[in-house]
Amino acid sequence: MTTSTSLPAFAGRNFRVDYDGLSAHNLYSADGSSIRYAIVSGPYAGAQGEAECQWQEIAEGVYVISWQEADGATVVHVDDFANGRSQAFFTATDLSFYRMQGPLAEIDAKEGGQ
Repeated sequence: MTTSTSLPAFAGRNFRVDYDGLSAHNLYSADGSSIRYAIVSGPYAGAQGEAECQWQEIAEGVYVISWQEADGATVVHVDDFANGRSQAFFTATDLSFYRMQGPLAEIDAKEGGQ
């Protein structure tokens, strides 16, 4: 959750993250309070949904963003929007745990498939 009244840098924007073995599109609501996600490659390809998210800016342009998916999977991102880098920590419903990092790039809504 934020302690600031300003909108996060990612609000109303769409991004692609490319990790080793997994890529996803993350589409953020205009107020930054929810995310629509779609896994576009990797073992969870085809998974998609929408979730409420919470965020905290931890440095200029760097945010911790977390959410829980409808199936119970949990996701935490440390996304550096200024420099285009993402670190993600993901616990799947089978309790397998993933630590991933890779590039973060803005995409348009059509490319995001939403």
